[in-house]
Amino acid sequence: MQLRSSPPSPFGRKVKIGAVLCGVHLDIVPADTNNPDDSLRGQNPLGKIPVLLREGAVPLYDSRVILEFLDAEAGGGRILPTAGEPRFIVLGTQALADGIMDAALLQIYEARYRPEEIRSEKWLDMQAGKVARGLKAFEAAPPATAGVSAVADTGEIALACALGYLDLRFAGVWREDHPALVEWLDGFAARVPAYEATRVPG
Repeated sequence: MQLRSSPPSPFGRKVKIGAVLCGVHLDIVPADTNNPDDSLRGQNPLGKIPVLLREGAVPLYDSRVILEFLDAEAGGGRILPTAGEPRFIVLGTQALADGIMDAALLQIYEARYRPEEIRSEKWLDMQAGKVARGLKAFEAAPPATAGVSAVADTGEIALACALGYLDLRFAGVWREDHPALVEWLDGFAARVPAYEATRVPG
């Protein structure tokens, strides 16, 4: 199977880490979301990454769907609880962490694609507020692995990738006010070597 992604993508990083924890090998094929001639747009009409290409089957996207597929490939319950409240807790953690990543990415895109004179500070502040509130919630209650056989679940993977993206694109300024999250991320990195292996140098 092939994963279309780009090294800085936190959503692609989620899938790479999840694949390692599920024991599923993926060939990484770079994708350029800005290039209309890239085959990505034929694989995902939205032109977004990551996309999982499977022989004889339809492509899968987005990262949440791909992680669920990888968990099923591993027999179920590997990185995502199979049922009940533990499953919904992990899915909720993943949703909040994904929201932090989305809001962080929108701030980057605003600066990257809009000339400075027409950038919206109100829009940037709104996205920054989402990140801040998400971090505050996780600082008060960092996630704990529950109900899976791997050393981390999809919610934890998503949060680690969100924090890694804030390190990459926002110089890690989140760390000063979130000591519990710093400690949590250090612990995650220690038990999930794939986190460091997928890190993009700043």
